[in-house]
Amino acid sequence: MPQIFHHSTNTLSKVSIFGAVFIAGGALWITLEVNRSSYVTRAHEARSQPVPFSHAHHVGGLGVDCRYCHTSVERSAVAGIPPTKTCMNCHSQIWAQSPMLEPVRASLRTDASLEWIKVHDLPDFAYFDHSAHVNKGVGCSTCHGRVDLMPLTWQEKSLQMEWCLECHRRPEEYVRPKSEVYNVAYEPPADQLALGRRLVEEYGIETQVTCSTCHR
Repeated sequence: MPQIFHHSTNTLSKVSIFGAVFIAGGALWITLEVNRSSYVTRAHEARSQPVPFSHAHHVGGLGVDCRYCHTSVERSAVAGIPPTKTCMNCHSQIWAQSPMLEPVRASLRTDASLEWIKVHDLPDFAYFDHSAHVNKGVGCSTCHGRVDLMPLTWQEKSLQMEWCLECHRRPEEYVRPKSEVYNVAYEPPADQLALGRRLVEEYGIETQVTCSTCHR
């Protein structure tokens, strides 16, 4: 029987098969990278708020402790949004007539809450407990970044599952002394692993990587 296809067809077929594999692999890699990008996660994107609240001014400049506004962070799953009265503790005297703060004054007059835009917005199928983390030595800046340098608040981390698992699998790389949890300028020491291992044992931290830990 005569040769139907030219010998070059074999080479073309092999190149096509291997090319398809590489294209598929490349497409998968691009998809994963796009999914991790700030375009999808909205990391480092400052959100517009009803009042341009500056953590850089209040935390970095004035030294206001996280717990002054986020009062439930040590005992509740949610950190809590401060009521208007908390803002007016200072602003009834300081910048009391500022046009920028009129929404705050209007909120107090009308008893209508300010509608803040949630920045760190986890999906409904993910459970996160602030108190469980801060009481085990996970610092605010570990997840929220250097808020003391943020004139407007943005999401510092991706908040994706792979990011959470980095800490859940190796807590010794991230845990800090409880006295430093609210120190947003805290820098891990050179012997972080040795310190972390000691704190993991001292605080009774267990690696939690089962699905039901975060998906309930």
